[in-house]
Amino acid sequence: MAAATRPTTLPSVSHALRAMESLLLSSGQRRARRNAWTAVLEDRRRAQDRVEAQHVLEAVSGRTS
Repeated sequence: MAAATRPTTLPSVSHALRAMESLLLSSGQRRARRNAWTAVLEDRRRAQDRVEAQHVLEAVSGRTS
């Protein structure tokens, strides 16, 4: 009879990347990289908001013409 095996939890890719980051970068560099990524995500969100607003304006101007 074979021994029962317990599944082991593998670390996620993001967990592994953060572990490597903590080994390679100082805390200031980590903070700067995270701040930069947050800024990128915020820029993407604002760009999407602009696209949606443009669609609304085009829809409204199309109805009134």
